[in-house]
Amino acid sequence: MQNNRSITGEKLMQNPFESGQIKNYLLLYASVVVIMVLFFIATSLFNEPQQYKEKEFNTEVNATQKAKQKEIQEALKPQKRNFKLLEKAY
Repeated sequence: MQNNRSITGEKLMQNPFESGQIKNYLLLYASVVVIMVLFFIATSLFNEPQQYKEKEFNTEVNATQKAKQKEIQEALKPQKRNFKLLEKAY
């Protein structure tokens, strides 16, 4: 059976701890982390936070706004119904 695998070119699964593959993966992971940290430091150093002016809102309500609010409230009041509901439900 060993002969057939060597003829077809298949490799047997090897232990990654013994073959040194784990070391390569750890180095790859560490290099990605270092690059991410460097990008974070670079963006935080060169981008200064912008300061925005605080918005001031006018809290005084003038007479025209009061009149509009009164009209809206009157429009929202329930209309008088033209029919009468029964006292008992059948």
